[in-house]
Amino acid sequence: MAVIGLGLLPACSSTHPDNSEKDTAHFQTGESAVLAGEHPANLVFQPSHSPHVTVRSTYLEKTPGTIVYQEGQDYLLDYQAATIQRTAGSRIPDFSTNLLYGKVDFDHSKFPGYGNKPFIVYIDYAHKQKVDWSTQTPQKGLLAETVKKLKNGDKLKIVAFGDSITAGGEASQTNLIYWQRWADALQNKYPRAKIEAINGATGGDTTRNGLERLQTKVINEQPDLVLIGFGMNDQNIQPFGVPLDQFKENLRKMINRIRSTTKADVILLSAFPPNPQWHFGSHQMDKYAQATQEVAREENCAYANVYHRWVSIATNKKPEDLLGNNINHPNDFGHWIYFRVLKQLEL
Repeated sequence: MAVIGLGLLPACSSTHPDNSEKDTAHFQTGESAVLAGEHPANLVFQPSHSPHVTVRSTYLEKTPGTIVYQEGQDYLLDYQAATIQRTAGSRIPDFSTNLLYGKVDFDHSKFPGYGNKPFIVYIDYAHKQKVDWSTQTPQKGLLAETVKKLKNGDKLKIVAFGDSITAGGEASQTNLIYWQRWADALQNKYPRAKIEAINGATGGDTTRNGLERLQTKVINEQPDLVLIGFGMNDQNIQPFGVPLDQFKENLRKMINRIRSTTKADVILLSAFPPNPQWHFGSHQMDKYAQATQEVAREENCAYANVYHRWVSIATNKKPEDLLGNNINHPNDFGHWIYFRVLKQLEL
């Protein structure tokens, strides 16, 4: 983004996300929440009474240093209301002590040390509700060359191009960045393929910066598939953002230059709404997501509808529940949302 730097990611532990995905239609893995005082926080689904409920301090349950919290001692679950809350003597960090808690129209630069990571809990639970991913349609037909390479066991070089979200902002491990998880899932599905995934994203970039970096970050790599993820910084207030019409034109130029200089398929990804109390956001992400979808349709390339999937999940969540920096970076569960949208392309 334009005014926030990207911190370094810690080294990966030996634990890798389970790409067989326990989180089926009846099990949610690693849903995130921050708990303030003893106020209830919503879950996406109504949990079943089950011994499978786990609340912990990290997204991956085997991460070194993980704290597993105890029901009754650290938190209370209301199974009917689908809520979770801290107890009075909980070991779960109290989000009401967060530097940005309750702040309105805040300028993050005035609060050194801001961020949500130490406060996030991750929750596994069974439920009986159907998960609806219908906002994302399969798009094999728009990614024909990629599908062919995967099925034939060929080399597939993926370049992930975009801003700090795509660069991995707030993912606790590199293998939890959304596009890396997706590349790993594809490798598991197509073991004969030789998949290489490259991080070509730069924190703070808008589409204007992206055009300037396109040659070195994308074209020089001669990729087979390019993921383009911009919008979060473009939607910022001036002078940081990019006007909507120019944003669309910049995306078109990227697609056309990639197609004229490589043989790569292209996927455009929309972004999600940042914290509504953040001063530097224009809070018009709906328009930038719609513009991204329009460009994908006009240029006949694949579109990953992150925006509507995120908004649907966020109906039952506070913005802070899904953010790693309390502003505009997804936490590990937020990166999972991106990952699942890409899986729904059904390559």
